[in-house]
Amino acid sequence: MEPAGTAPVARESFWRRRITGPVRRQLTLGVTPDRLAVTFAVGTVCSLFPFLGFTSLLNLGVGLAFRLNQPVLQTLNQLLGPVQLALILVYVRAGEVVWGASGQPFTIGEMLSAFRDSSVAEFLARFGWAGVHAFTAWLLTAPLLAAAVYLPSRPLLRRAAARLSAASAAPAGA
Repeated sequence: MEPAGTAPVARESFWRRRITGPVRRQLTLGVTPDRLAVTFAVGTVCSLFPFLGFTSLLNLGVGLAFRLNQPVLQTLNQLLGPVQLALILVYVRAGEVVWGASGQPFTIGEMLSAFRDSSVAEFLARFGWAGVHAFTAWLLTAPLLAAAVYLPSRPLLRRAAARLSAASAAPAGA
């Protein structure tokens, strides 16, 4: 219950609190829009790597190697987890086309069950080529995906940075 005479405090939306707010803070802390766009592109590509359990380490390693913003990379990784799951089978099927292989019928659920219940040797015997196919498709699509994220995000982030710079330079009463 609120005391009389106080207005309720509006809660920020999840989107503003967890996505746009941190990006705005990065832009005001000196991270360039171009560097942030590169981080988005690389983070998206690494987060969609078609093997479960490797994306956090991949983002960490690539981020350290290229001195990219780790919080942004790991946030992207968490946000894109469901997309990664959905794309595994797409990558497998696209890789089969590239390799000229016949489609091996399976579902992601079957693959996860086999991973949990089988030995490593049994799992690789059944799904090893599916992994090769998925990796091939990911490797071929990675530059296109990076460009598809980088090219539109760079001008958007530049505009946002310019707006933030203009807002902070404006007189307090204006």
